[in-house]
Amino acid sequence: MSAPTVCRPPAPTEALTRHPIPQLRRLVVVETEAEVVITGRVASYHQKQLAQEALRPTVGGRRLVNRVEVGTG
Repeated sequence: MSAPTVCRPPAPTEALTRHPIPQLRRLVVVETEAEVVITGRVASYHQKQLAQEALRPTVGGRRLVNRVEVGTG
């Protein structure tokens, strides 16, 4: 009898690395024991929200801080 397979969510630092939107793959994710912080720049508020929601399942009980800027500059 084999051991059951445990499926764990990806680590926050890896959650965006395979995202289909290239701009989201370039965002920076920094983890501490208390929070997960996303930084970088995207083209739209929609992309900012997509990045946040992609990370949400990975943060556990920590605070998720979205410091992503929106714009082209």
